[in-house]
Amino acid sequence: MTVHADAGRRRIEELLRDHEERILKRWLETASGGPADRSDLAGRLRDVYHALRDSLESGDTSDLRGLLADLSRSRAREGHSPTATAVAVFGVKEAVYEIVEADGDPEALRGFIWFAKVVDDLGLFTFETYAATREKIIIDQAEQLLELSTPVVKLWEGIVAVPLVGTLDSARTQVVMEKLLQTLVDTGSEHAVIDITGVPAVDTQVAQHLLKTVVAARLMGAECVISGIRPQIAHTIVTLGIEFGDIVTKASLADALAHALRRSGVEIDSGRRTRIAVRAEEV
Repeated sequence: MTVHADAGRRRIEELLRDHEERILKRWLETASGGPADRSDLAGRLRDVYHALRDSLESGDTSDLRGLLADLSRSRAREGHSPTATAVAVFGVKEAVYEIVEADGDPEALRGFIWFAKVVDDLGLFTFETYAATREKIIIDQAEQLLELSTPVVKLWEGIVAVPLVGTLDSARTQVVMEKLLQTLVDTGSEHAVIDITGVPAVDTQVAQHLLKTVVAARLMGAECVISGIRPQIAHTIVTLGIEFGDIVTKASLADALAHALRRSGVEIDSGRRTRIAVRAEEV
């Protein structure tokens, strides 16, 4: 570092110490998005400011980066935009420049160039942390949506069903399989109905996913029935040459439930008014 650069750096450090409150006030005005955000940011920016000043004097940025990482994560979780998060860091340059300009010292101007580069590096670090946090939030939300979109419901004593809606891919199949197997264990059910009425199309990949789920349930001692085989889907399955083997398939969930009830030892009788009377078979 040259003599002039060193002098400029020392001058910036002096200005940061002497004008702390003024810089913090201007920084907060630049970084905050409103009164509510301002009250939340005030304490955080003060901590970051002190850590920044200490890091400039000592050269150790570990504490400063830790505070900036916490700031980025919290603003990402609170729904602030990347721009607002970046401004929350880059805004200190504007606040410090006003002090440097008012000071008028050439050394301060040279020192500000060095200071701006330091803040730029910190801003990039903050943005990277923000992006990583947002990515994790999106992944977590996607996993939660997968779980919500694959409910396992109890239809009867010993009979559970998985009504599927939407596209069935590898990730979703894994969630379906895990939830179904866990429900079979929790309820002691021996019959499961996988209803694909809400699945828009069945191709070779979807069929493979269904077969894997059925095999996994069989390993747990449960018999699976696939329902919701509409005419279009049946035509596609035949055209693609997909073999379901000995897996029972039914056109509707009602048919699948009736089959599972019969396999459970329950006899179903239809009355004159199409009401269903269910009674247990005598042993």
